[in-house]
Amino acid sequence: MDDKLQQQLDGLIEKYAELLLGTSDSEHKEMVKAYALYSFIAKSMPPLVKHWNEEYPDAKDAMKNLVQEIKELNERHRNEQK
Repeated sequence: MDDKLQQQLDGLIEKYAELLLGTSDSEHKEMVKAYALYSFIAKSMPPLVKHWNEEYPDAKDAMKNLVQEIKELNERHRNEQK
């Protein structure tokens, strides 16, 4: 992947994190990257995610916690916007 595309994708993730969570610091951007990737794979290849969840139950739990944290941060951000 060339540098220009990488920078543009980073900008996309940064804006998505900002709109989703109200912040785009590096920690939240990494959370959003993991969330987006996992969500996409879960929708496009559910058997792969099922296998991964069975193979790595600790990672499954960590991902569930990450998704819950993102939902809570998103809800807090939306409530601040009102």
